[in-house]
Amino acid sequence: MKVLGILFFILQISFTTLSAAEWQWSVKVKDYISTETNANPNAFLWIPEDCLHIKAVVVGQHNMCEETIFEHPAFRENLSDLGVAIIWITPGIDYAWDVTNGCQSYFDEMIKDLAEVSGYFELEYIPIIPLGHSAMATFPWNFAAWNPERTLAIISYCGDAPRTNLTGYGGNNLEWGRTRNIDGIPGLMIQGEYEWWEARVNPALAFKMMYPESCISFLCDVGHGHFDVSDEVVSYIAMFIRKAVMYRLPQKQPLNQSVDLIKLDNKKGWLAEKWSPVYEKRSEALPYIKYEGDKHDAFWYFDEDMAKLTEKYYATAKGKKNQFIGIKQRGELLTFDEKSHAGYNVEFIPYKDGMTFNLSGIFSDSLHKSAMKDKRIEQIKIDRICGPVKKINDTTFTVRFYRMGLDNSKRTGDIWLLAHHRGDDLYKSAVQQLNIRIPYPIQQGEKQTITFDSIRNIGLETKTVLLNAKSDSGLPVYYYVKEGPAKIINNKLSIQKIPPRAKYPLKITVVAWQYGLKSEYKTAKAVERSFYIEK
Repeated sequence: MKVLGILFFILQISFTTLSAAEWQWSVKVKDYISTETNANPNAFLWIPEDCLHIKAVVVGQHNMCEETIFEHPAFRENLSDLGVAIIWITPGIDYAWDVTNGCQSYFDEMIKDLAEVSGYFELEYIPIIPLGHSAMATFPWNFAAWNPERTLAIISYCGDAPRTNLTGYGGNNLEWGRTRNIDGIPGLMIQGEYEWWEARVNPALAFKMMYPESCISFLCDVGHGHFDVSDEVVSYIAMFIRKAVMYRLPQKQPLNQSVDLIKLDNKKGWLAEKWSPVYEKRSEALPYIKYEGDKHDAFWYFDEDMAKLTEKYYATAKGKKNQFIGIKQRGELLTFDEKSHAGYNVEFIPYKDGMTFNLSGIFSDSLHKSAMKDKRIEQIKIDRICGPVKKINDTTFTVRFYRMGLDNSKRTGDIWLLAHHRGDDLYKSAVQQLNIRIPYPIQQGEKQTITFDSIRNIGLETKTVLLNAKSDSGLPVYYYVKEGPAKIINNKLSIQKIPPRAKYPLKITVVAWQYGLKSEYKTAKAVERSFYIEK
């Protein structure tokens, strides 16, 4: 078959989104084989580029929104200011954090390995902030219950209450026993307004009564749902972490031994009333001892800043109308499936390049059956939630594989996007998720093979590395950085700033891939190349 002379118009469009965030190190999670990949999971580590000593580390497994939060520029900027690192484990190793399954030993070994490979040996000892979304949102509470002396704070995103009977993963929760608790550890439960279910919140209120020394905060993410990560909620989470660092870390923190965290006294905090869709008048947020509302229906907050920030968050949507978003493809309004978790399960219809596709959002009626004619000042935007996709503009997207890998039967071909509108003086913000399953791998057509020369080690003075992979099909080859302080810019590796205590030589791994073309070429076997930065 002759080489295709296809004009890939995607190359003619300037990308408006940021390039993928880097993760400078990775290790395999030893002794555990994931059912998603039939291989060991990868644990990726990001350390702020100017960080001399790490004070704490946020740890998340791979469900959906963990990745979105962890790579949000504002989240990383805030953590850089605090000296807090991030670890992302993909695929995840345990939804419930049932230590009888071995997850704790896998985790402890992983932390040691990351400390060794990075040169930041304090990773083995520093406090941890477990964060999980949805099916992974139970894990943070249970991790803390089994690791109370090491847990700085807890974040359950679009998820669960501690000891809930309604776990995000749908199975039975763990029994804590009589002596296990999370007293004095700040925990944050976040639930989107558009996923609101009182039965998910009630266990948090019951937990407060059962454990009167607990410090449970709650945020209803008004105007948002289960899958989206807004700038506002990222800022809120970052502030929660900032307060945890402020109130719980000692002034002098050892690097080679465990940190004695300060136990919080919840009676020195503030209380604010639980959010409700039907309340017209809320009790005033006040210090715990001065609170005049029903303490049973109030949640704890660090201080006046967090309590007032929560009230301000709620006020942004007060009295505003709901608005709804529909999805259009090829000029047609797609059918909304109310029984589907996604709402829209969209067929993958690419252009001639086999990767680029268009979708758009419109304002619709509440049933998503017809377009609304009233106008808004700002247009609907569509952004990536997770999966192998890159945004070109608000209606154009393209397949882009990334460090999650190419061998995950559940996730490699699974794209999730979010259509959203920030709202205005009349309307609340609106969100609508959608799901696209791309065929992967493409198994019909002619086989293609990638050639990719090995890359020599480089010194600190080298700032760019040219990538020269080619496919014998003539189709363009794409790349992603699996690990290392580098980004892909115009088929070149751009070396990023390296944290000051990084261990050398420092490994960079880049993967060359070619998706294929339906009925013409099969998906090529990816080629991985590693090299080192030498000092």
